[in-house]
Amino acid sequence: MSIELKTTPGAGERRGEPCPADLLDPAEILTREELLDVQLRRLRSTLRHAYDHVELYRRKFDAAGVKPEDCRSLGDLALFPFTTKADLRDTYPFGMFAVPMSEVRRVHASSGTTGRPTVVGYTDNDLSTWADLVARSIRAAGGRPGHKVHISYGYGLFTGGLGAHYGAERAGCTVIPASGGMTARQVQIIQDFQPEIIMVTPSYMLTLLDEFERQGVDPRSTSLRIGIFGAEPWTEEMRREIEERMDIHAVDIYGLSEVMGPGVAQECVETKDGLHVWEDHFRPEVVDPITDEVLADGEAGELVLTSLTKEALPVIRYRTRDLTRLLPGTARPAFRRIEKITGRCDDMIILRGVNVFPSQIEEVVLRTPGVAPHFQIELSRRGRMDHMTVRVETRPDAGPEQREDAARLIARGVKDGVGVTVEVSIVEPETLERSLGKLRRVKDLRTA
Repeated sequence: MSIELKTTPGAGERRGEPCPADLLDPAEILTREELLDVQLRRLRSTLRHAYDHVELYRRKFDAAGVKPEDCRSLGDLALFPFTTKADLRDTYPFGMFAVPMSEVRRVHASSGTTGRPTVVGYTDNDLSTWADLVARSIRAAGGRPGHKVHISYGYGLFTGGLGAHYGAERAGCTVIPASGGMTARQVQIIQDFQPEIIMVTPSYMLTLLDEFERQGVDPRSTSLRIGIFGAEPWTEEMRREIEERMDIHAVDIYGLSEVMGPGVAQECVETKDGLHVWEDHFRPEVVDPITDEVLADGEAGELVLTSLTKEALPVIRYRTRDLTRLLPGTARPAFRRIEKITGRCDDMIILRGVNVFPSQIEEVVLRTPGVAPHFQIELSRRGRMDHMTVRVETRPDAGPEQREDAARLIARGVKDGVGVTVEVSIVEPETLERSLGKLRRVKDLRTA
């Protein structure tokens, strides 16, 4: 299977200052060879821990004919079976835990909007490691001790809010736990408390920007200097939109609940060229999503992650469904990078034989005058044919003619750039469905 991932020219034009050497973790200055030695030792220990304490892994390893001691090199990881979200749902709630509940200090869970939620647990050591890695990520993004961090990720079972919270505290920052919602109040808090950093989903950052402007406040006049954005794919066009309107450095953070939460990988502010995977704690692979073949660095496919230090819930070759490729390290030379994730295997839409990703639609929307960067794809069936409607929020100051022009430009841009004909509907501001600060990008009505 061939997967093309586009990188927009001009990515990362605005650069920040690198992290001072005295703030780097010891692991961040390892050589690549030293890091690989750490990985192999930790991988062998994790495989043994999972096999001995998680029934599902014992069954899967035995069915595949492998034992933990069969891992003699990092390449031998490919001998072991994958873990999927379905495995966590099938063992709901605590069947994947590798320690007694008496050693579990916290649980988090996914929203469960498409079935049973996936539940994850953390020991004391797991929570400490998580805080360390988010702190490392904040420093890589340009955060420093003494900075104030405004956290607009949702708190609760979602890993974003508390993951960012304890990481910011570990980094020596002052936390403003705003959580999600109450947009007007958040804008006021940012003006009053004057944080240097905001951690939030990129789509909710755009909502905050709109609210600043609605209140007559120039977003470029605020104290914010760094935005650390995650929990959903976003494009280089969105980065430029945020950086230009807010006058900040916009950098990417990556993580997922099943693997840990935010802080699995982080973009460095001095390069903005993809996210360095913290490989002392996670072993990344990229596989062909159809054949399951492990791909060489530089080839695009599905990201697969293995935890190396987790105690409560080790994950072996977890299929993230995120599309990316592995690249050599830059700002942190020993740690490989993943290219900015702008699509998922399960987000791909096949419309009349053409593969369409929401990120392709986003690129067109973001370069169209008169509309906000908030859109939703609605799929329906007309007769025997699939039909796509792109619903896009207008900007408050756009008149009827500008809205009509925007609809024509978007339809033509999608046709020329993606190769499919779509209907475009321009809707009023703040009318598209949001959850935890994220827009629900795809609404499939074909089975309704």
